[in-house]
Amino acid sequence: MEIFGKRILVVGMAKTGLATAKFLKSRGAIVTVSEIKTQDEMKDVQKELNGLGIQMELGGHQIETFLRQDMIIVSPGVDLHIEPIQKALEKGIKVISEIELAYNFIDIPIIGVTGTNGKTTTTILLGELLKEEGKKVGIGGNVGEPLILFVEEAKQLDVLVVEISSFQLEAIEKFRPKISILLNITEDHLDRYEKFSDYVEAKQRIFLNQTSEDVAILNYDDPIIMESSKGIKAKKIFFSLRERLKEGAFSDGNSIYINLEGKEDVFSLRDVSLKGIHNVENMMAALIASRIFGCRPLSIQNVLNRFKGLEHRLEFVSEIKGIRFYNDSKGTNVGSVVKSLQSFTEPVVLIAGGRDKKCDLGPLKELIKNKVKSLILIGEARDRMANEFKGLTKTTIAHTLEDAVNLAFKEAQRGEVILLSPACSSFDMFKDYKERGRVFKELVYNLQQEKSF
Repeated sequence: MEIFGKRILVVGMAKTGLATAKFLKSRGAIVTVSEIKTQDEMKDVQKELNGLGIQMELGGHQIETFLRQDMIIVSPGVDLHIEPIQKALEKGIKVISEIELAYNFIDIPIIGVTGTNGKTTTTILLGELLKEEGKKVGIGGNVGEPLILFVEEAKQLDVLVVEISSFQLEAIEKFRPKISILLNITEDHLDRYEKFSDYVEAKQRIFLNQTSEDVAILNYDDPIIMESSKGIKAKKIFFSLRERLKEGAFSDGNSIYINLEGKEDVFSLRDVSLKGIHNVENMMAALIASRIFGCRPLSIQNVLNRFKGLEHRLEFVSEIKGIRFYNDSKGTNVGSVVKSLQSFTEPVVLIAGGRDKKCDLGPLKELIKNKVKSLILIGEARDRMANEFKGLTKTTIAHTLEDAVNLAFKEAQRGEVILLSPACSSFDMFKDYKERGRVFKELVYNLQQEKSF
């Protein structure tokens, strides 16, 4: 891709946009950045860019700015349907995502991981599996560092493991992973996509440029994936919790069986600390990819036994008077909460709610009726959720997360679980899901101190 001397606009100046602007400037592009946040909100970014000769447009997007460009790079959070981008597309201006830009400058194999839930866990686990085998691995994309930051480093690496969101896939042209992993597809981001089918189509774009020389790792138990997999040109390898496949991965809950090229390897789950059936799916996908890249069974088992999972994803926080607290703040959609609730046999006091993503809450109803002893709702979505779940279990509205934790502790009894798994984004009350999770853990630790006297 030729960028020297080209007029290029970077839209959105969070971490990815900032890294992209600096990269483009270093390669001789004439760079402008556009951000809807105001100058006061973007002081840190201004400091980073001052003196670099980058023009900054803050406090809104001007159509004229977009139409003056040779190319536009969109950050993951930027909606392609905004008027300035649509006008640019009408004029024939190329609009691509940061991962598409980075791909044009990276020559090593990429393993791309996407899906509604489990992307981060699978990406990090796969990275650890490859490192254990002595591979030089970069981990980035939607987790860790933006892909653009690996352009120089890639020369010293063997492989990149990249978490990819639907937003990032919307504006790719040539992006082609050597291995693509699609974990699952359930409703999410319907505050951004007009129809669920639009979201599904965005996820499927990870396979867009793959050929028969590449591999697609797919969830055999997901009907949406199976229906949409028919047109995939890459070699398809499946994983399943339901059927023992001739090729691919299967788990009976006690072990994972990997069958590739007529050889079966068995991995014990006895000493694995990752909780939940969704994590068994994540492990199966990661194990298939790791075996394709030559990881030995003993190395794989060692990593599985020590891997503790991720902060904010079904993370055990503490036990107070026989009641166990779990932080699942990363459970920002319905499908994620379904998987989390399915992971417990004990009665659950569930704390949910936040900014509404407009997703169908129906898949949660049976689980709430049968597994949730008490439901405590917070945030902007609390009234809709209370109405949807009316009559299924005892339901209480809380005005703050602190109130919710205190109410949950009063409701729970020894041997039961208190679970924060919101099914919503965090932006009504917190900076992001990480801050929400950290606040939850602090509240639990404070409660533990109070109850220890």
